[in-house]
Amino acid sequence: MKLPIYQIDAFTDKLFGGNPAAVVPLEQWLPEETMLAIAAENNLAETAFYVPTESGFHIRWFTPAVEVDLCGHATLAAAYVIFNIQNYEGHSIQFESRSGVLTVDCKEDWLTLNFPVDQYHIAVPPPGLVESLKNTTLLEVYKGKTDYLVVVESEEVVKNLDFDIIILSTIPARGVIVTAAGDEVDFVSRFFAPQSGIDEDPVTGSAHTTLIPYWAEKLSKTKLNARQLSRRGGFLKCELDGERVFIGGQAKLYLKGEILVD
Repeated sequence: MKLPIYQIDAFTDKLFGGNPAAVVPLEQWLPEETMLAIAAENNLAETAFYVPTESGFHIRWFTPAVEVDLCGHATLAAAYVIFNIQNYEGHSIQFESRSGVLTVDCKEDWLTLNFPVDQYHIAVPPPGLVESLKNTTLLEVYKGKTDYLVVVESEEVVKNLDFDIIILSTIPARGVIVTAAGDEVDFVSRFFAPQSGIDEDPVTGSAHTTLIPYWAEKLSKTKLNARQLSRRGGFLKCELDGERVFIGGQAKLYLKGEILVD
């Protein structure tokens, strides 16, 4: 069986930036173990699979190790394929997913995710968190649905973070977000998820479902610009709208081909 595959750099306007995701369009679902094996073979942070439905598409996301409940950059990548390669007619796509109904709007070369806001609360740092972020003062710690959110002093601290990935892998969560106010944007962040098979994710749309409401309240504004300070880096246009967040980004096609599955 031959399947089309695309690799898209998401949340960037140039190749080799942002967060690469694989996208595999399907007519019907493959066995879960096959999709996980494809994701492991791709060895990217996420591989998105989708099938058509009466109202749009159903999407699922796999890291090289597990299926996840929500992924922003792979959803952006899948929308890029649907709009730009499959020549979808219209300016809005609806995805069914494990996190409910998600939509992606297209305007010129910007794609905007409409995701549910994360519910987070003040938390006591779990065992290992302080030790894993070496020589770093944790100003605030919160726990969302899947991740810990750690607020630090400055963009410089986020950029030059000294961390122990082995200890980070023991934190009981999907991952750890580290954030601070930005120098030239509203806020910056980095995201670590060794528990999910990703030491550091280049640009993490789903983490911004926590970051956007936090910084919207902190800065008393609903429209924000953000950067994720990984080595590849990424830029996001963000907005809080009640119980939803809008996460906008650009994307570039890097690779297209086909995979052979027995």
